[in-house]
Amino acid sequence: MVAVTILTFLVAGLASLFMAWSIGAGSSGSTPFAPAVGANAISVMRAGLVVGVLGFFGAVLQGANVTEAVGTELIGGMTLTAGAAIVALLTAAGLVAIGVFAGYPIATAFTVTGAVVGVGLAMGGDPVWPKYVEILALWLLTPFVGGGVAYAVARALIGDRLPERALTAVLAGLVGVILANVGFALLGPAGEQASVAEALALGLDAPGPLGVVAVTVAFAALIAAAVFADIGRDREGAQRRFLLAMGGLVAFSAGGSQVGLAIGPLVPIFGDVGVPLWALLVGGGVGLLAGSWTGAPRMIKAIAQDYASMGPRRSIAALIPSFAIAQTAVAFGIPVSFNEIIVSAIVGAGYAAGDAGVSRAKMGYTVLAWIASLVGSLAIGYGAYWTVSLAL
Repeated sequence: MVAVTILTFLVAGLASLFMAWSIGAGSSGSTPFAPAVGANAISVMRAGLVVGVLGFFGAVLQGANVTEAVGTELIGGMTLTAGAAIVALLTAAGLVAIGVFAGYPIATAFTVTGAVVGVGLAMGGDPVWPKYVEILALWLLTPFVGGGVAYAVARALIGDRLPERALTAVLAGLVGVILANVGFALLGPAGEQASVAEALALGLDAPGPLGVVAVTVAFAALIAAAVFADIGRDREGAQRRFLLAMGGLVAFSAGGSQVGLAIGPLVPIFGDVGVPLWALLVGGGVGLLAGSWTGAPRMIKAIAQDYASMGPRRSIAALIPSFAIAQTAVAFGIPVSFNEIIVSAIVGAGYAAGDAGVSRAKMGYTVLAWIASLVGSLAIGYGAYWTVSLAL
């Protein structure tokens, strides 16, 4: 009996690592630096290496919220068993892997959410409609908000109505506002997160909302001033550095969001035997890192070149709303697809230049793949667990 239990846990862990590898090779490993690659700011192979490292740190420092949501908040009235977690993870990972090798960015959050819900319903669990409404609202709004903001920012950057140097500095300052208020596990007490603004305000003996606002404004002003000065010295070089910095922030956010899709189903079963959440986050981060280093270059090329022809300014415009949406999802513990976030932003920024090489056919196939991944993973997860339970 003990041997069977150990084997079951081992298979569940391997399924989770396979899922993490698939995510690293697909969404979290390919999308963050795709705009930068498309703008020739970094090579495909170097992007894969960098995004893997940043994704690992994001997973460890920010992955708790989404991980707990996937593991405990998608199905009510019961918790996933080891067998159910294995079925859900293998279902989702298989679909994501197919997308990686076919060159189409399958929405990882759709496949994992669908598989977990399908398996949970097959087990006799109850739907959690408030959480589903929250998730679907973000999924439906992402293309319009992300694409719309990217379009507006790109139009402003490539137009001549506003001074580009000042506008870029303002955009950097807005990014600084978000960054100052991002929660990190290392800055908060045990089991909680705190932002840079909260930690600095507390250190300056100015806790509370006013102190956080003051620190946030000062932090954003410093970043804006640094970018403004950098553009004055070297315009093209400053654009490239800002673009790479945004890619790094999005890669970090991808790790914090996507690791939960790989290890979330393990939380109920490994938590019962005393495995701490941070250990699962480290393991998931390693899986993301391996996927980014071994499988991401193929998808980076697909997203960077097949969806739109991007320059540095439009690439920056695509990454700013992507970072904001990603951090919103992390803060609220909502599983979100980075493929959906980045592709929508790339298309929005691409249309800012008229058409900019946006592939309508590619987008059509991608949207169909997203819908099919959600419906298919839910149906396959339900059917697979039902079949396995009958066999046993």
